[in-house]
Amino acid sequence: MQPAVVLLSGGLDSATVLAMARERGYACHCLSLDYGQRHGAELQAAARVAAALGATAHRVLKLDLGQLGGSALTDSSIAVPISGVQPGIPVTYVPARNTIMLSLALAWAEVLDAQDIFVGVNAVDYSGYPDCRPEFIRAFEAMANLATKAAVEGRPLRLHAPLIELSKARIIAEGTRLGVDFGLTVSCYQADADGRACGLCDSCRLRKEGFAGAGLADPTRYRAGN
Repeated sequence: MQPAVVLLSGGLDSATVLAMARERGYACHCLSLDYGQRHGAELQAAARVAAALGATAHRVLKLDLGQLGGSALTDSSIAVPISGVQPGIPVTYVPARNTIMLSLALAWAEVLDAQDIFVGVNAVDYSGYPDCRPEFIRAFEAMANLATKAAVEGRPLRLHAPLIELSKARIIAEGTRLGVDFGLTVSCYQADADGRACGLCDSCRLRKEGFAGAGLADPTRYRAGN
């Protein structure tokens, strides 16, 4: 089995990507980031998902982007929007987050002598983040193949974003086919300490709509009244 690095947030998208990478025969080394996000429930979910889907390894790196601020996900003084998905880039965008995470995944891939990195970005049912677009993925892959010893010596990197053109309903259907237990995952921007979702933030709304569109029961644990 060839090694691959899989960015694993603990949400349903990254869980599905891990299952897809496993189906393709990769030995999956999962990487999660403790970046100063509002809660640790998603990191606990990532550990559960990695174990359930047979990851070869799972590491959590700490990099406190909260010291920089600029996002509702890293600055508690900025409220998480709960009025529904709106046009434009929302305040839940974390400056350069995917660039930073992919750079760390790239570094680990070089250490592992892995040529493949998987990431669960999506450009269909998402919140308008610029670092979830296909052109960003292409640009990062090009940069990686200019910046690394492995690529210069003839082992180019492949950056896989298999969900990028899928709706949330299709992602959920694919994950279900692959045996993903979505009850293990946490997608909410402001989940409580027990991992229960608010049901109102953009991520919760997209998740709810995805299960409804897929015609499947939503296993998410919501706080009372949501």
